[in-house]
Order: sequence, then structure tokens, then C-alpha cells
Amino acid sequence: MINRKRIKSADQIFSYENLLKRYYECRKRKRHTINALKFELNFESELLKLQRELESHTYKPGQSICFVVTKPKPREIFAADFRDRIVHHILVGYLESIFEAKFIDQSYACRKGKGAHKAIKDLKKHIRKATKGNKEQSYYLQVDIQSFFVSLKKDILFEMIKKQVKNPEILWLAETIIFYNPTLNYYRKSQMSLFDLIPDHKSLFKVGQNQGLPIGNLTSQFFANVYLNELDQYAKRELKTKHYFRYVDDLVILSQDKQQLKFWRDEIDKFLRCKLKLRLHPKKQIMQGVEKGIDFLGFVVKPEYTLTRRRIIRNLKEKLWNFNKDSEKFTEEKINKALSVANSYYGQFKHSNTFGLRRKLWLYNFGLLKNFLSPVDKNMSYFNVIKNIPINLKT
Repeated sequence: MINRKRIKSADQIFSYENLLKRYYECRKRKRHTINALKFELNFESELLKLQRELESHTYKPGQSICFVVTKPKPREIFAADFRDRIVHHILVGYLESIFEAKFIDQSYACRKGKGAHKAIKDLKKHIRKATKGNKEQSYYLQVDIQSFFVSLKKDILFEMIKKQVKNPEILWLAETIIFYNPTLNYYRKSQMSLFDLIPDHKSLFKVGQNQGLPIGNLTSQFFANVYLNELDQYAKRELKTKHYFRYVDDLVILSQDKQQLKFWRDEIDKFLRCKLKLRLHPKKQIMQGVEKGIDFLGFVVKPEYTLTRRRIIRNLKEKLWNFNKDSEKFTEEKINKALSVANSYYGQFKHSNTFGLRRKLWLYNFGLLKNFLSPVDKNMSYFNVIKNIPINLKT
């Protein structure tokens, strides 16, 4: 639950207690990174130094790590320094108490109690409503916003925040983070050949001034919800869409009237262009019957059942193959990593109709890992490591 009591004074916002709380939040997932370990060596003095910088308004974001991920498609990532992540948690923690109540229920990305699985669950409910229990024809429109993160206008975003936030400390911090340009201070981690895979319109290095947010930061994810809340409100209040879903820049709308969906699509595109200086991707638009299946967030949702996307299955098969191909001994570390990967994917599978898939993968793709891992039940909900098995069994 969001704490509705907003912190007002600079002494409270930038207090050592608040910084320590946010530090522990960041450490949960990033504790074993190099920057986090360096910070942890003298975290008390580092937090006090950060506190002084925030209180005196001398804080400036540090060097980011820039790299490229290639799957499912090439993307440019700017990972903030660990101490900057603490500051991001301070800012988002405050802004959440203001904006969370303003967001619509059908906005699912990066929100407490939401997420991809909640989105799929709700989408299935709405499909049943739209089809009246699968008795009537219904259609869906699926679109996304072209190059959303690099196209977002910083001045528009900051004005949205200024309308809702009056605290000068938070406004200063929001402005500092929003208008910071990570391309001016970064460490390149990936090979240059990978950066060549990024189209110009997808790269922060190629966008105009005061445009674009770095993919990979907590603040960017939260700011995406703030920015597109304007679209959400327009779709729900003005267009009167009943079955509207958004996860970051991916939109799904249901209706029994195909012409209605076309009208909504055109009106949404107009709104994006005029109000938010964005546009729908012209080549990523699908409009068809819901019985065809809605490919959304790694699942294919149909009126009567849900499947896992084929790309997800291929990824797991590839990972399992890589675990088995190595001729070296299976180490405890390798087995624990395989366990983590398998349980992560099988946890995803539980949200769709995949018993046959789970069983088939276990029989034909786990290979030698079956000597070390064991399903906990007949449904293959997840796996445990088999005890008292010699780790030095060779492949």
C-alpha cells in the first residue's frame, strides 16, 4: 500500500533515515554488482555524502553504464550508477504517493499490485465480458507507440509533474533527473558493433535536445506512466473505451464493433500527435477477432485458454541446451543457476495452459539436468535440487 502521508520538508525527504531505507531497497536486487559492492564498503559515509549533496542542491547524476541487449531485439540501455538508483527511489517513492491514485486500473507496468500476470488475468476477464461468455463475436485492436522512450519530450513531462507537485525540493530533484543527459557521461560496456545494430530513431545519441529517457532506470519506467496517463484518461473519459489495457507503450482495446476500434485508433493517434508529440507505430497495428489470440506480454490470450508465446519457449530450450552442451563438470553454482532459470520459466508457464508443454520440456530438453533437478509435484510447478547427488558427475 502507498503511504498517503507525503513527506514535505527537505529534512525529511533527504534525511539519513530515508536514504538508508532507499539504499536497502536498491540493494535487494543489485547487491552483487561492482558499483553496489563498492558503495557497501563505506555505505554510511557514502549516504551522508549523498545527503549533503541533496540538501545543498549540488547533487548531479553520475556516470551511467551503456550497453546493448540483443533479445528480443537490439535495445540501448543506460544503467544508472548505484548511488543514483538510491536517489531514483527517493523521487519515485514521493511521486507515487501523488500519482498512484490518478492512474487508471488498466495501467499495469511498474506498479505495486499490477504487472504482466495481472494484466493477462484481467484481459481474460474482459474478453469473456466482451464476447458475453464466448457467445458473441468480439475484436481487438493492438497498437504501440513508435520509439516511445526516445521520443518522449522532457519539457512536457516536467510540466505534468509541476501541475501535481508543489514541493520545491521534489521539483528540483525531478528537474535534475529528467533533464540529465546520460550520453554526456557514460561508460560503454558493449562492443561498438552492437551499437551499430541500433537504428538512429531508437538511440539517445541521435535524438534532439531535451528529448528521450534512458531505458533501464526506475525513474524512466515511472515517468512513462505519468506521461501516458494523459492518454489513458483520454481513452477512458473522452473515448469511453470499456476494455482498454496499457503496459508501457503497448495498448490493447476490445470491442464488438470493428469500426469503433478503427475510430478509436485514429483518435488516439491524433491525441498522441497533438498533445504528447508522439505517434502510433504505423507497422505495429493489429485488428482482428479475439478468437485469433492476443499476443500480449509473452502470452497468447484466447477466449477459452491462454498459451505461452513461442519465443519464450525457444529461449528456455536454448538455455537448457547451453547448460547441457558444456563438457565440463556440473558445479554447484551451475546447477543452482539452472534451477533458477527453470523455476523462472516454469513460474511463467503457470499463468497459461501449459501442462503438456511443461512435461514435454522436462522429458526431452532438460537432458543431464534431470540427474540434479527434480519436479516438486506431478504438475511440475517448479523444481528442487536432488539431495546427496555427487556434484562432480560429468556431462
